[in-house]
Amino acid sequence: MARLFGTDGVRGVANEGLTAELALGLSVAAAHVLTEARTGAEAAREGSRPVAVVGRDPRASGEFLEAAVVAGLASAGVDVLRVGVLPTPAVAYLTGSLGADLGVMLSASHNPMPDNGIKFFARGGHKLADELEDRIEALHREHAAGEPWARPTGAGVGRVKDYDEGFDNYVAHLVGVLPNRLDGLKVVIDGAHGAAARVSPEAFARAGADVITIGTDPDGLNINDDCGSTHLVGLRDAVVRHGADFGVAHDGDADRCLAVDAAGHEVDGDQILAVLAFAMKEAGQLRKDTVVATVMSNLGFKLALEGAGLELVQTAVGDRYVLEEMKRGGFSLGGEQSGHVIVLDHATTGDGTLTGLMLAARVAATGKPLAELAGVMERLPQVLVNVPDVDKARVGTAPELVSAVAEAERELGETGRVLLRPSGTEPLVRVMVEAADIEHARAVAGRLADVVKRALGG
Repeated sequence: MARLFGTDGVRGVANEGLTAELALGLSVAAAHVLTEARTGAEAAREGSRPVAVVGRDPRASGEFLEAAVVAGLASAGVDVLRVGVLPTPAVAYLTGSLGADLGVMLSASHNPMPDNGIKFFARGGHKLADELEDRIEALHREHAAGEPWARPTGAGVGRVKDYDEGFDNYVAHLVGVLPNRLDGLKVVIDGAHGAAARVSPEAFARAGADVITIGTDPDGLNINDDCGSTHLVGLRDAVVRHGADFGVAHDGDADRCLAVDAAGHEVDGDQILAVLAFAMKEAGQLRKDTVVATVMSNLGFKLALEGAGLELVQTAVGDRYVLEEMKRGGFSLGGEQSGHVIVLDHATTGDGTLTGLMLAARVAATGKPLAELAGVMERLPQVLVNVPDVDKARVGTAPELVSAVAEAERELGETGRVLLRPSGTEPLVRVMVEAADIEHARAVAGRLADVVKRALGG
């Protein structure tokens, strides 16, 4: 039986794979699993019932899914604070700051509008470990199969209320952690018609920036539609047209941030991480002089850190793995090329608005344009080839392929890199090659793709 939880919660086409019944059932199970560790002191301090924070992005399907989640939680005896449309990191922050027992976010992030998803946070606003997700899923399946559970009645059922203060509390937190104001900066913000449509412009404006907005008119249907961090053309045009200092783009749930400089050139997650790493090092905030990133980070990022005397720890692809390594090693900064950036002193998950604000604060503090700051690293050409219909399980053991990878690595030397990564969901292998020259990278990637087909196909 396929696992319901993926790398970032449960996702599917709303009202097809992700139904109201599933949302309700998972919420009941999550209520039981995530509140069972409450101590007597916690229960006495907070009242007889546990508390959950529930938020969503603006997708139309989020309205009925929110209703299902709230119903499930309240039926399991959990009081619900409904915060409405707010970013994923806002729900995580409020779960922690309000001392809630769990948080629930309804969003499919950068996915198209028909999709939606459910993401749970544990006490403190932290993402769930695999073990907790497995327990929630197992309990949900037991209930769905008819296993009875103790249903509270009368005064024992959960109560539901809107928590409108969540917006202001979260924005105040974002502005409050900035090292300096943004006065004098003109910034374009693309909210992807998503969860950051109100939050991000408000936070930048309160911090002193002159704000121009695009993608900030969600109607429930237009989220991520030719806008946001996966479609930067509109942001590039707006920055150049308005003569802005730079622009930032979020995804649907605003846990990502990408940027463009004054000339409209993209500044990706690796470059943002490099800028913030240097700023935090200078301020004495980069713990152990180390940044955590995934194996997909550009080699130019690693070389830039090494040149500055900083360390890079790499993980599997996925911001949850970055976060796990940051906690394990006691590091303060990590992220992904896609724009998930985690500043652990101020957030428990990737926070696109916070990332954009900190990037802006560095521009304001140094007086240097973003292009110059991002120039601390040179992005080496990177080629990615997907090879479908192969036995991905043998990617690290097939002798012909192992030999071909070793030969490619010798050919590329210290200014290139090879990575073969099996897909987590499809029968394919991703071949990634970096080199100082794009044509060289393409040639090596093409040769390796041919070997993957020959060695792992059929």
